[in-house]
Amino acid sequence: MINVTVWCEYRQAKFQDDVRAVYPNGIKEAIKDFLDKDEELNVRTACLDDPDCGLNDEQLNNTDVLIWWAHVAHHEVPDALVKKIQERVLLGMGLIVLHSGHFSKVIQAVLGTSCSLKWYEHPTNCRERIWCTDPSHPIAEGIGDYFELEHEEMYGEFFDIPKPDSVVFTGWFNTGHVFRSGCTWTRGYGKIFYFQPGHEQFPIYYNENIQRVINNAVKWAYSPKRRPELDCPNAKPLEEI
Repeated sequence: MINVTVWCEYRQAKFQDDVRAVYPNGIKEAIKDFLDKDEELNVRTACLDDPDCGLNDEQLNNTDVLIWWAHVAHHEVPDALVKKIQERVLLGMGLIVLHSGHFSKVIQAVLGTSCSLKWYEHPTNCRERIWCTDPSHPIAEGIGDYFELEHEEMYGEFFDIPKPDSVVFTGWFNTGHVFRSGCTWTRGYGKIFYFQPGHEQFPIYYNENIQRVINNAVKWAYSPKRRPELDCPNAKPLEEI
């Protein structure tokens, strides 16, 4: 059984009618709903306003793969929590960062760059074609040459990220922009996947291709190998090594 935590700020669904209309219970619950269909996954959700942001030490230690969606409150995530997440990724926890989570302190800490990009402020006229550029990758299993999203917020290059291990998907927008939409990295024992689609005003997470990619990514990011600190009870904390 793979223990998955879906983390979301869960702010916009509380005060924006257009977001609540698409995701009445928030994006985190929409993602949990389709992941729950996989009997190999044990899925819980957490959000910014939960005690300890829903990620105390016990919860983090029991998370095999962390899915992170964030947008308007990156600055409210405590630095101490960011450090703990970074440490656990190095020790083998999988990390999947979605859409505007690219600008979160979590992925910036793990990758070591600003993760800035170009974006289009009025996404309602944007159509995206997502090309599979690494069809042999496990995350791309069951995905064709490409799939399309009728409406999506435009993200474009230059995307300030370290060179990915693989660019699984590349997005093309009818604005003419292109973007490395699905990228993987390895840091320490941990696997990281960034996936661009997921604007909160559009029903992206109800799309079957999007659901398949995220489900595949969870399986790929999971590491059955025990983390070194769990194998060695007397091991020193990372900051003392």
